[in-house]
Amino acid sequence: MNSRPQTTAPTPSIAQRRQFLGFLAAGVGTAALPGVVRAAANEEVRMAVLGAGGRGGGIAGAIDATDGAKLVMVADPDSNRAGSLAKKYDAKAVSDLRTVLDSDDVDAVAITTCNHWHCLAAIWAIEAGKDVYVEKPLSHSQWEGRQVVSAAQKHGRVVQLGTQQRSDPIQMQARRFLHDDKSLGEIQYVQANRLGPRGSIGRRDTPLTPPKGLDYNLWLGPAADEAIYRNSFHYDWHWDWNTGNGEMGNWGVHILDDVRNVAYQDKVSTPNRLICGGGRVGWDDAGDTPNVHFALFETEMFPTLIALSNLPPKPGAKGAWTAKGQMQLNAPGSGYAVVCEGGTYLGQRGSGNAYDADGKHIRKFKANVSTVPAHMKNFVDAVRSRDVSSLAAPIENGHHSTGWCNLANVAFRAGGAFDADQLTRVSDLPQWPALIDDMTAPLSGFGAGTGDLLSSPVLEHDPDAERFTGEHADLANSFLRRKYRPGFEVKPIAS
Repeated sequence: MNSRPQTTAPTPSIAQRRQFLGFLAAGVGTAALPGVVRAAANEEVRMAVLGAGGRGGGIAGAIDATDGAKLVMVADPDSNRAGSLAKKYDAKAVSDLRTVLDSDDVDAVAITTCNHWHCLAAIWAIEAGKDVYVEKPLSHSQWEGRQVVSAAQKHGRVVQLGTQQRSDPIQMQARRFLHDDKSLGEIQYVQANRLGPRGSIGRRDTPLTPPKGLDYNLWLGPAADEAIYRNSFHYDWHWDWNTGNGEMGNWGVHILDDVRNVAYQDKVSTPNRLICGGGRVGWDDAGDTPNVHFALFETEMFPTLIALSNLPPKPGAKGAWTAKGQMQLNAPGSGYAVVCEGGTYLGQRGSGNAYDADGKHIRKFKANVSTVPAHMKNFVDAVRSRDVSSLAAPIENGHHSTGWCNLANVAFRAGGAFDADQLTRVSDLPQWPALIDDMTAPLSGFGAGTGDLLSSPVLEHDPDAERFTGEHADLANSFLRRKYRPGFEVKPIAS
């Protein structure tokens, strides 16, 4: 139970694929590879889903709908969940993901576990000779995400992040519109929003008992063995730092990945300076991630702001907060605004709209694409062709997008008493103090105020070293790597 699984002797076809990857890792182009290896393009990719919750069910359906792929195994420490999902697809159900990794009947895995398992499961799978589709966010901490990237490079595996909007054609259409055509002029800043209400997760007086049929030790894996006081075991692990990344890593990663893609053209890996504020207010529950979170990211190109809230406009009301600030147009509640000299582009999942400087609508972006199946097909096609460059969301790119969320979470966790002056004087962008006002004004309706929030110091960050620098570096860097339970450690990997 306490060691990384070792694979058994490979079948000839798997051995041929591994031979191919040896050439790939050495930098040999596909045209120079032995012809016998290219037969892999005609083989069916046998896949397993690791994690049989709601997301696992969706990904299983996408695998089943993808030509050239077959779901053959499902793993989940909750045996009831594993059995139920596997039965739908006539697949084999197992409790321990290491059974999957030891199997020569599996070529690739889709990791849909809790967030704290993503990196360790990906690394184990890569080392076992599997290709990997891993759900967002890639990592629970920035350091462990880099180890996945290093493992993929070292072993030459095909590894894709599940940011499925990367397989939506409108992303590239918007990039061309903004950058090639320069239809709206130079970009001034971007604001990302995730303003969507959620309910309290409750607080129990006694620790929650895990469901029957669940191997709790395996479910914990890398995470600390801590008592759970929320009401529901599954899903609400998102709002516990021990196992989740909060809303910033849950939904924020999708939107910030869109921003990196469309606005930055992936030219910026992670920010070089940031500051944030936020807190968990309005609920007296067992969660410890913020339900109000706002941050300013500075880069060598232009700044990006993010506004996040899980609260309604006031207790009992429907709808979400707004954070228009001084923008001409309100960004989508789950989307972003690219504010330019000559207008604004508003992007969100599945659509985009451009407006001129007078607020007149000038173009709509829409493509009838079901992005989850399209993203899975992109992965399966890359597995069969062995062309890593064809991936829509290659793992290092996904690592960088996840990094924005990880850094925002680090800033929150390194925060202290709310300091409005420190927050506002860090930037001369008028939208930043306006956004802070929009994010703090509704607090009074929940019996709270800025005194119930935290704010971070200004954090300087070196994107190349993936470390904080400067005055507050020691505090911030302490959150870049977690402690792991024995037997479930993520270990340093040299690429």
